[in-house]
Amino acid sequence: MTSLMTSNVSSLVSKNVLKVAPAAAINLDQKRFITSKIVGGQYLKAEIVRKKGKNLLSDPLFNKGLGFPRSERDRLGIRGLVPPSTLNMDEQGQVIIAEYEQGWAARAEQEPDDEIIKSGVNPDNIRKWKVLQSVQDRNETLFYRLLMDNFYEMAPIIYTPTVGWACSHFSHLYRRPRGMYFCPYDKDEMASMVYNWESDQVDAVVVTDGSRVLGLGDLGVGGLGISIGKLDLYVAAGGFHPRRVLPVVLDVGTNNEKLRADPRYLGIKERRIEGDEYFELIDEFMAAIKLRWPRALIQFEDFQSKYAIKLLQRYKKEYLMFNDDIQGTAATVLAGLYGAMKVRGLAPEDLKNQKILVAGAGSAGSGVILTIRNAINRRYGLSKKEASSRFFIVDKDGLISKSRSNLVEMEDEFYDLSSFAVDDVSMEGMSLLDTVRRVKPNILIGLSACGGLFSEEVLKAMNENEAPPIIFPLSNPTSRSECTAAQAQAATGGRAIFASGAPFPDVEIDGAKIASSQCNNSSLPHEKTVVAGARIVASSQCNNRY
Repeated sequence: MTSLMTSNVSSLVSKNVLKVAPAAAINLDQKRFITSKIVGGQYLKAEIVRKKGKNLLSDPLFNKGLGFPRSERDRLGIRGLVPPSTLNMDEQGQVIIAEYEQGWAARAEQEPDDEIIKSGVNPDNIRKWKVLQSVQDRNETLFYRLLMDNFYEMAPIIYTPTVGWACSHFSHLYRRPRGMYFCPYDKDEMASMVYNWESDQVDAVVVTDGSRVLGLGDLGVGGLGISIGKLDLYVAAGGFHPRRVLPVVLDVGTNNEKLRADPRYLGIKERRIEGDEYFELIDEFMAAIKLRWPRALIQFEDFQSKYAIKLLQRYKKEYLMFNDDIQGTAATVLAGLYGAMKVRGLAPEDLKNQKILVAGAGSAGSGVILTIRNAINRRYGLSKKEASSRFFIVDKDGLISKSRSNLVEMEDEFYDLSSFAVDDVSMEGMSLLDTVRRVKPNILIGLSACGGLFSEEVLKAMNENEAPPIIFPLSNPTSRSECTAAQAQAATGGRAIFASGAPFPDVEIDGAKIASSQCNNSSLPHEKTVVAGARIVASSQCNNRY
């Protein structure tokens, strides 16, 4: 089916125009290429397009980038393949001219207050990210070859921490379409939209609504960068075929006022939809994915806490899905703790004897705590009550006890939180430092997204125990990490058993080099689990990248 592309939003089509004239003065051949649109007293000429979908977007002659109006996006089969916003050629040209005049690495150097740059990301890493993106756009085989051969060097470039910067600048960096976009305007159309994706076989879908990207908060449509980066790792390190993965962003609006005020923001410039309207949109998306790819695993990534657990409970029995922040992080942390037990010379079952202090009561914290409790309850014979008593949870208001006034409301985001709340009501609201001194935990886990929370005093207090302290600051990106590897080892005299969510270099203490491990979930359940058509993904099926 041929379609018409008019040049009212594109300078790529022919600039020839036909002046208004009597019908008799226009021959038949001329009539074939005239549109009904008149600008400045002239009919605009049209071009016949015989390509659709990704083939059209890959054609440098007919691709208008973000200049396709919604009507053309439907006719040409590209709805969902480009962001929902439109930019005319002048606006797209301004974006390119800005980069022409000053590259992104140079611009990053002029943003010293940018959270990612302050955390230690070198502006040259942004140049490297751009180089790798350009390779991926024109030669994916070479891109993945380079990534596989240089994984440990390049993983921090295509994923955390550099990907955090890419997500926060997504709308200005956008050049080529990658992944799919769904928004409220697509309601009742998703079942047809998924067929705009060219691959008939998809094994893994990573989807985000951009509401809690890493520890950076609401980045709206920019959250797609996380879905893309995660799947790049799955291809390079997990063996997935690049044609059988699909990154997705559900653009439900943004509550980030800075983004909504940005004229170049490519997402929906409205506040986030909430409640039933939100769930209905996700319901339709899930049904559409299952319709087109019934055996695909759907991974939920970086959803805000108030919806993350509810969505997991809503879909886990009907769809092959899991939440990476809840289940993936939890499985990785549990594996890391077993490794820490081994470093201490203990058996895995000795985990049941540890006192565990967790900073953070969000979706990631709930997933980690519930998974560890399940392990020591089901594997090592402790009752649920005994297992729960091993944990102490601190949030922004201090230690959580059974006297917390909003404890019941907090369980909307943290299942069974009341069973972990401390019985001693006198400890309610106790600070992190005071809790460490009072409880004397063996393990300190950070899932707070509060950079620097593990102060030198806290780390030294952890070091007062006879056994080497286990310190896991797991928040991402680097700027949100509760402490660095260097800080942990300096405060503990090199005794800390350390693993972090963001990558840190090894540390040298008194001439001895101490490894800085990374405990970051970046791997899906084994491919055989997907092919076998499993119905529910258990936390134990999620494996550590390393």
